[in-house]
Amino acid sequence: MRGLAQTLVLTGAVRAAEMSAAMAQVGEGPELQQHLVSSNIVTEAQIAEAVALHTGHRYYDMGEVEISPEILALVPGHLCRRYQLVPLDRSRNKVVVGMLDPTDIIAIDDITSITDLQVEPVVVAADALRQVFERYLRSDEELSDLSEQIGESATSSPGVTFTETLEEGDADAPVVRFVNLLITQAINDRASDIHIEPGEHQLTVRFRIDGVLHEMQRADRSIQDGVISRLKIMSAIDIAERRRPQDGRLSVSHEGRQIDVRIATLPTVWGEKIVMRILDNSGQVMAMGDLRFSAQNEKRFRAAVSRPHGMILVTGPTGSGKSTTLYTALRTIANPRINVITVEDPVEYRIPGINQVQVNNRAGLTFANALRSILRSDPDVLLVGEIRDKETAVISIEAALTGHLVLSTLHTNDAPSALTRLTEIGTEPFLVATALSAVVAQRLARRLCLRCREAYTEPTAVLQALGFPHDPDDVPELFHAKGCAACSGTGYRGRLGLHEVMTMTDEMEQLVVTRATGTAMRALALEQSMTTLRDDGWSKVAQGLTTIEEVLRVAV
Repeated sequence: MRGLAQTLVLTGAVRAAEMSAAMAQVGEGPELQQHLVSSNIVTEAQIAEAVALHTGHRYYDMGEVEISPEILALVPGHLCRRYQLVPLDRSRNKVVVGMLDPTDIIAIDDITSITDLQVEPVVVAADALRQVFERYLRSDEELSDLSEQIGESATSSPGVTFTETLEEGDADAPVVRFVNLLITQAINDRASDIHIEPGEHQLTVRFRIDGVLHEMQRADRSIQDGVISRLKIMSAIDIAERRRPQDGRLSVSHEGRQIDVRIATLPTVWGEKIVMRILDNSGQVMAMGDLRFSAQNEKRFRAAVSRPHGMILVTGPTGSGKSTTLYTALRTIANPRINVITVEDPVEYRIPGINQVQVNNRAGLTFANALRSILRSDPDVLLVGEIRDKETAVISIEAALTGHLVLSTLHTNDAPSALTRLTEIGTEPFLVATALSAVVAQRLARRLCLRCREAYTEPTAVLQALGFPHDPDDVPELFHAKGCAACSGTGYRGRLGLHEVMTMTDEMEQLVVTRATGTAMRALALEQSMTTLRDDGWSKVAQGLTTIEEVLRVAV
């Protein structure tokens, strides 16, 4: 690694001072490469070029490479993933193989014995190799083969349960490999959730990618017990209990990252459904600018979180990014001079320097009980995972009124509805009016893939019918989704937030105290320049970030 570091400095990719500081911080091992890339000091391509120069091999740019199925078939997919390589080309008696480490003799020997060809290793960039894996070497086919093996085992040994073999943790067992591949494929596909759903005849696996469910796998029902048992054992869930819902958690290591997976079981008429939420801690270090607030909305939100006391609510359906927004706000205001405590169910992301409390209803540690204890711990900032009942709402509001900054979430369709929701669950209106500083309603829309989006012009009549702000004499250029290898053919890659930020004013407080309707509150908020979710979506459509169809899908 020291030779590679010297090569990066000699080629001018990294300044000597930067390299010395990086090596002092993380050492000289593989962590150095990860640190240099994650810190945006070098790119993966520059790392690969340095490896090629250092080892005396050729660098191969896989930017727009097309690999034929015949070439890919030379090396099994599981070996490509194990050794981090891919076959690129073949001559009469030689195969060109793209590798991260061209000096890996074991990998070269294995490929030589499998293909019976001479191997010419070339160096490729790690990010380019990942894209090739996503495009050409998905795990779907291997998952299908494994499900057939599991089904055959279950059919041939109907009296034997999978529990016995699973507890041994045999890494080569078909069930173990099936589950591991399933989780790995979901992480590679950027899925937020894995749904394993039993049916009358088949087991269906679906991934939620960018907020939309995609069916990924159908397998025979005979593998159901083995897969569910394996997941229960991994997440420390009672394997014998099948009549009531259970929750668990497990951690997996993927490409040097530690990823938490939250598991929930739900008994259905055909067996237990399992939902696995993938929580990638490394991807959650976000700054306020990453939330994509508009200038006005960000100004209002920053003003609210900068206050020493008061309550800020983020509303929206499950999976709309409420927790991410609150965690980002916490990171913005947290420092060693203040005491920040959270109470959550569950704690999704661990944040250094913040005291996080996990609700445990069995032990009597409810939101309300935890809040009472937390208030005796002299907090400056409180994050309440969710306001679900009157008791939690009252304690949270009283905390905001007694000099604490309180952040929490609520399930409502828009920002003004949060005010009526708090009064409906039994909170006194004058407390709500006094304590609340701001309400943020949020949705997540899929972000257009910048590689393949296509420009077009929408007819003026359509834009007028939708309420899209535009000049009839100057029709705006918009973009729609097309689909390419980088976005798996969907036309979208990643998501961005649509926001509706309502701040409390004297006039709004008066409406709350008089128990005005949600319609009246919304009308006043619009008079006071609140941008609606749909209008915020239209502005992002005009910027070429998303599409009209996405805004209509998620915003009321």
